[in-house]
Amino acid sequence: MGSPYILVVVVIAEKALIAQIRRLVRTKANPAIVTGIGDDCAVLRLPPRAADQGDILITTDFSLEGIHFRRDWHSPVSVGHRCLVRGLSDIAALGGRPIAAFLSLALPRNLQTAWVNRFFRGLIGLAEKYDVALAGGDTAESPNGILADIVLLGTVAKGKAVLRTGARPGDSIYVSGELGGSAAAVRQMRRNNRKLDPAEYTRHFFPEPRIALGQVLREKGLASAMIDTSDGLSTDLAHICEESGVGAELQTEAIPRARVGKPLRDVDLDLVLHGGEDYELLFVAPHNKRIPSRIAGVPVTQIGQITPRRKILLTNRSGATYELEPRGWEHFRK
Repeated sequence: MGSPYILVVVVIAEKALIAQIRRLVRTKANPAIVTGIGDDCAVLRLPPRAADQGDILITTDFSLEGIHFRRDWHSPVSVGHRCLVRGLSDIAALGGRPIAAFLSLALPRNLQTAWVNRFFRGLIGLAEKYDVALAGGDTAESPNGILADIVLLGTVAKGKAVLRTGARPGDSIYVSGELGGSAAAVRQMRRNNRKLDPAEYTRHFFPEPRIALGQVLREKGLASAMIDTSDGLSTDLAHICEESGVGAELQTEAIPRARVGKPLRDVDLDLVLHGGEDYELLFVAPHNKRIPSRIAGVPVTQIGQITPRRKILLTNRSGATYELEPRGWEHFRK
């Protein structure tokens, strides 16, 4: 890997841009980072407890122009925020604590410096909120659009990561927050081919990772299996069922729907079931565990239960039951 953040942007000198980014990153010190931006590698020093008693979490996620965002729809601050939240949400889904981020960024030659600066403002602002250091990365010139690959490093107590494999028949299924809000924004922008007011669709433009919620669920032993809803409820629940070798039954009326727009209105059921990028936590708890309706300030709702039959069934308000096929986001699907 080359020197981090030597950006190929013709409207500013490379050294000046590197110095600017380093000043932004250093606004809040992180004791885990011995050496960050400026060398060929970052040097990390984990706290003794994490090094001796903890497991290391590593996740990586792409943010691709035209797939995850559009410059005519999303502000650069929103793009930077959303780029980082993808990895933070993965750490939350295992009940972990994020420590450091690494960003590989490919930019078109004619991209304005102002866009890059605002992108980092969104990314670093979220990083500081969760005490995550932007410790390094790489850059390249892109012949087409913007490509950002974020790598997140975190820790979790040894052997305590909440995986997808712990669901058992009879367990209850819960979800945090509300679903469908992010997909509703995408649908609206596609229909009208224009920007939306981020204040009316916050969960799409500036979603928050459920870091504190994931940690509480792990520390108190409440969740036996967990995943984040980045790909949509139907697909993410299918991941848990596949990894645990079980099935599930959901109640349509129990699933919390997002309310978006102005005036506020409930999103369509199709978006609640299959829309992704809400970054809520979907988790399973043993039937004898008492789960509060609000944890770490976030609403938590029971929406169904785990079954031994390897199918996901959905019962609607009239009592009719049908099989729920996973139709959330999946790359390369025809």
